[in-house]
Amino acid sequence: MTLDDRVTRTRRPPGVPRRGQVRRARPTWALGLIWGGAAAVLGLWWHDTTSVSGLGGWLTGAGRITGLLAGYAVVVLVALMARIPLLERGVGADRLARWHAMGGRYTVSLVVAHGLLITWGYAVTAHTSVVSQAGTLLLSYPDVLMATVAGVLLLGVGIVSARAARARLRYETWYYLHFYTYLAVALAFSHQFATGADFVTNLPARIAWSAMYAAVGAALVWYRLVTPLRQAARHRLRVAAVHHEAPGVVSVVITGRQLTQLAAEPGQFFRWRFLTRDLWWSANPYSLSAPPRPTALRITVKALGDHSRSLAHLKAGTRVLAEGPYGAFTEDRRRRRQVLLIAGGAGITPLRALFETLQAAPGELTLLYRANHDTEVVFRRELDQIAECRGARVHYLIGLHTRLAQDPLSAPALTSLVPGLRHHDVYLCGPQGMTRAATAGLRGAGVPGRHIHHESFEL
Repeated sequence: MTLDDRVTRTRRPPGVPRRGQVRRARPTWALGLIWGGAAAVLGLWWHDTTSVSGLGGWLTGAGRITGLLAGYAVVVLVALMARIPLLERGVGADRLARWHAMGGRYTVSLVVAHGLLITWGYAVTAHTSVVSQAGTLLLSYPDVLMATVAGVLLLGVGIVSARAARARLRYETWYYLHFYTYLAVALAFSHQFATGADFVTNLPARIAWSAMYAAVGAALVWYRLVTPLRQAARHRLRVAAVHHEAPGVVSVVITGRQLTQLAAEPGQFFRWRFLTRDLWWSANPYSLSAPPRPTALRITVKALGDHSRSLAHLKAGTRVLAEGPYGAFTEDRRRRRQVLLIAGGAGITPLRALFETLQAAPGELTLLYRANHDTEVVFRRELDQIAECRGARVHYLIGLHTRLAQDPLSAPALTSLVPGLRHHDVYLCGPQGMTRAATAGLRGAGVPGRHIHHESFEL
């Protein structure tokens, strides 16, 4: 199928599900469930605590609470990244990643606080020093040493995930260091039952706690291991062609069987694993840059690291494993008739697919494409053809910020480019600096925050 054949279609492509067909979890529901679980954990402590007296008792009680919350929080962290479709398509992968990052900081803090408070509380009760009590706990209490190792692992993962450290690490290094989280959870689990006052004599609590861990573990294995393998056997994806779009930017066309069963939508992404000697071990997220077709998918990748740079050298016939589709950056987010798309850098990829497929009458759809240089613009010919066929508008905002007379993403500039801007739904995707500037400009122009839909590709 040629490009000209594709852009003449403005209706939903064949094989893509109608709105509402895929089950999705609302973010508020997910947050409510998480906080409800935390309340239940506090209720468990309250039920098993008859009285608290003295400094040692209060410190130990606080240590028990932080320990219970930490044990619950690690399960939530794993569930957020288990790639459960109900969450991935309803909440959105980028939002889940932000929740995971924020929750990770709280979890590490709870783990550290638990160890310090328990040790201090026991030391006060036993009238001994904190150092002496720490030695006693490590050497005499069952599984405390393993739990300490788990805490150190979690602390290490938290440190490498900090923004300053993350910027210095390759994506692949950072990604694989996170696998130590699973080892930490396994080491800490037995400690909770061996010494946890809320579980030693409370059989129903042990059963419920075990069921929670088992359910999340099963979801992790199913969606991150079994499902990709099943998809690989069913769809038999292979690289069909690699096209150079711009300096350092390539499109990879991937063909396969029964691709409509993936139920992929424009705006979503997969985690792709290309089975070559150098790339098989890494699964990286790339958005679809064209609407999914019954026999082909297309991604477009900018060379930002070793993995993305290597895709330019893929050979036709290379086998591919794909996990997904993921993400909630789809037409389902839309609530208004008029739509504005704002893209920058690699953020053009999901917006290019949406630009072709969003349901809009002539004049109701606008794309703003921000780039520093003309050579950075990808899909210009395709975008111009889509705009012409659909009666849509596309504006290329080219130039270095320091050399432009006006910030093209400021409120006055956006208002002049897009009449009636405050009545639009806005889809925004690009580098963090650009998205912050665009969000500020949109809010300054009167666009409510609930109508600004953002997706970060920097997962």
